[in-house]
Amino acid sequence: MSLHIEVSGSGPDLALIHGWGMHGGIWDSVRPELARHFRVHALDLPGYGASAACQPYDLAALAQAVAGSLPAGIHAVGWSLGGLVAQRWALDRPQQVRRLMLVGSSPCFVQRGGWESGIEPSVLRTFAQDLDQDYAGTLLRFLSLQARNGEGLRTVMKYLRAALFAKGRPSAEVLEAGLKLLLDTDLRNEAGNFQMPLAILHGERDMLAPAGAARWMGAQIPGARLELLPGCAHAPFLSHPEVFLRVAREFFQ
Repeated sequence: MSLHIEVSGSGPDLALIHGWGMHGGIWDSVRPELARHFRVHALDLPGYGASAACQPYDLAALAQAVAGSLPAGIHAVGWSLGGLVAQRWALDRPQQVRRLMLVGSSPCFVQRGGWESGIEPSVLRTFAQDLDQDYAGTLLRFLSLQARNGEGLRTVMKYLRAALFAKGRPSAEVLEAGLKLLLDTDLRNEAGNFQMPLAILHGERDMLAPAGAARWMGAQIPGARLELLPGCAHAPFLSHPEVFLRVAREFFQ
C-alpha cells in the first residue's frame, strides 16, 4: 500500500513517523526548519490522516507500509508508537534506513517480568475499553498523559489538542489495534541488531515511556547517542524544539 506523505525541502531524505492517535501534521512546528537541511517526508501511518488502514493491522504490516512508501537510503525519526514502527522497519530493512532517531519511544512500552521501564498494562487496556464509550475524551486523556509532569505543559497541550482532529478522526478499530501493538510488542531481544547509527532523544519526565527504557537502549546498542532532557515529558519536539532540531541536524548531517 502507499501512504499519504507530505514532502518539503531539499537535501538528504528524512522520514518523520508520528505516534498513536496523531498524523503527520504533528511535526508542522519543526518541519520548516528541518526542510532547510533535508527533504522531509511527513507521513500518515495506516489508518491516520489521509492514509487508508491496512490489514492485518500489526507491527510488521505497518513497517512494510512505511518501507514501501519511502525511498532507499533515508534517515528516519520515530516518535512514540512511530518509534516502535521505525525500529521494526530498520530491523527488517537495514539497507533502506541510513540513520535512525528515536524520540520518546521504547522497545517495550509496558511493564513485564524483569522490565519496570514501562507503564502498567492496565493503563492502555483502560484506554482501549473507553474508546467506544467516550472516543474524544479518551484521546484527550491520552494527550494529557503525554504532556503531564513536563515543562511547557500548557504549550504542549494546546498544540496537541489543535492537531488531534486536524486531519480527520481515526477509527476506533485502528486506535484499538495501535494500543494492542503497544501492549504486546517487545523488541528487547533484537535491540543489539541495529545495523545503522542510532540516536535516542528522551524526556526524563516521560510518563508514557519512562526514561529507563532510553537508558537501557543506550547501554545495549554500541555507539548509540543518548540525550536525556531534564524537565521534558513525552514530546520533546514540541516542548524543547530547539534541542530536537539541534540533535537532528548534528546526527543526520
